[in-house]
Amino acid sequence: MIKHVVCFKLKNNSAVAKQIAKEVLCSMQGKVPQIQDLFVGTDFLESERSYDVILEVLLQDRAALDAYQADPYHVSVVKKHMHHVQQSSVSIDCEL
Repeated sequence: MIKHVVCFKLKNNSAVAKQIAKEVLCSMQGKVPQIQDLFVGTDFLESERSYDVILEVLLQDRAALDAYQADPYHVSVVKKHMHHVQQSSVSIDCEL
């Protein structure tokens, strides 16, 4: 199993902007077939070192991760939106 984790720092970190980002990320559930489980959370501390939104995706293996990264919905809807609204992001992919 692979856990794909991305933390996003948004250009606008208002509650509304965080909620919209969360909804866009959650919209992958049921539309991106490689996803076995998905969690999206938003930060409430808003410290200087905080990121605003976290995405955790559970995938079967590296082949599923590669397919997820190229999935048409993920690329054309989710990545497009997140690249537009993010200031920066960090990620990690690990085997469970």
